[in-house]
Amino acid sequence: MSAEDAVALIRDGDTVGLVGGGGGLVEASCLFAAVEKRFLSTGHPRDLFVVHALGIGDRKTRGMNCFAHEGMVRRVIGGHWVWSPRMQQLAKDEKIEAYVLPGGVTMQLFREIGAGRPGLFTHVGLGTFVDPRQSGGRLNQKAKEDLVEVVKIAGKELLRYKPFPVHVALIRGSSADAEGNICLDQEPANLDIYAVALAAHNSGGKVIAQVRTAVEVGSLPARAVRVPGAIVDAVVVDPDQRMTYDIVHDPSMSGEKRAPVPPEPPQPFTIRQVIARRAAEELIDGAVVNYGFGIPDAVAKLVVARGQLDRYYQTIEHGTYGGSLLDGMLFGFARNPSAMIDAPSQFDFYSGGGLDIAFLGFGEADMAGHVNVSKLGGLPVGPGGFIDIAQNARKVVFCGTFDTKGTEIATGDGKLRIARSGEVRKLVNEVEQITFSGTVAIERGQQVLYVTERAVFRLTPQGMALIEIAPGVDLRRDVLERMNFTPVMPRPPAIMAASFFTA
Repeated sequence: MSAEDAVALIRDGDTVGLVGGGGGLVEASCLFAAVEKRFLSTGHPRDLFVVHALGIGDRKTRGMNCFAHEGMVRRVIGGHWVWSPRMQQLAKDEKIEAYVLPGGVTMQLFREIGAGRPGLFTHVGLGTFVDPRQSGGRLNQKAKEDLVEVVKIAGKELLRYKPFPVHVALIRGSSADAEGNICLDQEPANLDIYAVALAAHNSGGKVIAQVRTAVEVGSLPARAVRVPGAIVDAVVVDPDQRMTYDIVHDPSMSGEKRAPVPPEPPQPFTIRQVIARRAAEELIDGAVVNYGFGIPDAVAKLVVARGQLDRYYQTIEHGTYGGSLLDGMLFGFARNPSAMIDAPSQFDFYSGGGLDIAFLGFGEADMAGHVNVSKLGGLPVGPGGFIDIAQNARKVVFCGTFDTKGTEIATGDGKLRIARSGEVRKLVNEVEQITFSGTVAIERGQQVLYVTERAVFRLTPQGMALIEIAPGVDLRRDVLERMNFTPVMPRPPAIMAASFFTA
């Protein structure tokens, strides 16, 4: 049917499950736009409860921005908010009930809802801001309902994320036949497409799928069908559907075929490279790794530049293994991946401890080793899959600059000189929001490092310990006096290798 007829199935007050990632990753853009157009012209549907696991949009008008109209939504559970500044503003202005749950948790909760189970029981989120003893995932004052509770099973403390009915799923595939079977063979990830569809169908709701092409019944190989027609209610064909906002189709990104990867242009020597070089020292052969958004991506690029990609098993939380990672707006995409699985299953792998090393960014860190990436300057950002990954990796290497806003640094000759420290300190007395709990990490026996350009810290039971400083910096003037707490120093810090600072 037409997009207009399909979105007319959405009623006022419905709970709508969305799938997608930044840059247009498996986003049902045509359906999103049709919902927005209908609301702006008729005022319906309104008072929606929208749920999405990852950030969806372009930071301007697409993705979640299509739903960011006062009156259109009353409640949002979003794993990541930064891709939709308009929705962030609605949350900040108390125009909606705003919540954040971990990305993997949200995906797995869709699966539990579809299976008719009493919610998701997991350790993921304990000790963080989604723990009900903190804020329970609430982002603003208007969010009052308890979405998560603490329970004990066999004497072990867990969180129970409560289920809710899903009335509509808006999903995307590559092609569909007249029976409604949906194939994803030209998509760059599976994400939680099946889990969201299952949740809606088994809640008695509607599953609306957008695809690029319609094909004859019987032409789709059974193994290529990822969402069976038995649970699909409507299919909209959008011949203009793109793989990303800017790429029409690249078979090397969907895993259909391998293709030569354009060589990366030489990376300019910057502080990012300094941090990446030191962080990469934590890699071990055969490790299963994950690289987060931002500076950790420089670690991934360093591995490629050194020709060491085959020494590690690279994973993306979207369900992808191997390949060459893309960055920026296309974070979450990879060329020439070696495997693609559903994202809820990927998060099962992470939750069970399958990840050896995670390289992640940080916005703030405090003496207890807590890290904040989800609320900065009072603005909701959200963690995406950060909590699921950080809490479960055997080793976590946080990568980030020592401070920010106006920092002036000279390096390239084997030393580091601080001409001007940044106005914003990132090593603070108490983080604004706990996205990673140092306390829980100690209890779980995780190895945790915090790598900056001028100092390296290790998490200990006594707190963050300063273990290394950059050559050329003054310990007191450039490090200790630029922090809001005094780190543990069982011995004088070692000097970081000069090679990290050599252009």
